[in-house]
Amino acid sequence: MQHGTVKDLTRRATFELFTPVTVRFCDTDKLGHVNNVSIASYIEAGRCDLYYKLMQQAQTDARIDFVLARAAIDFRREIFYPGTVEVGSRFIKLGNRSITTGYGVFVGDACVATAECVNVFFDMETRTSIAPSGMLRTLIEAAIAN
Repeated sequence: MQHGTVKDLTRRATFELFTPVTVRFCDTDKLGHVNNVSIASYIEAGRCDLYYKLMQQAQTDARIDFVLARAAIDFRREIFYPGTVEVGSRFIKLGNRSITTGYGVFVGDACVATAECVNVFFDMETRTSIAPSGMLRTLIEAAIAN
């Protein structure tokens, strides 16, 4: 991580927002555990929840959205069917047009995966990256400070 304040993504206390995701039988592979691609989709659920709540709170223009530019996942423990995971999500770093977010995937108190993603704010009409401004930037800066 290249930011000043390192957040421990393996700790539940690092996160305020949690997204529950049901583990499905089809998420498993021939080894009997949840496949890594399924874990990526759990993180996506958390990421979308985080961004959509932010966009609603900031009352952003409908033409502004975000696109994924990078995803890095560390798989820490196996997950098995059946069950539920909780994805903790938070903002970590704000750039000019991009934002880094962090995730912890938990089964109970055990962290089973962590991830960092970089998204770029995107103007859906012009199909170009844009800088978040106004209330959107203010809300992100406040969330990073926590």
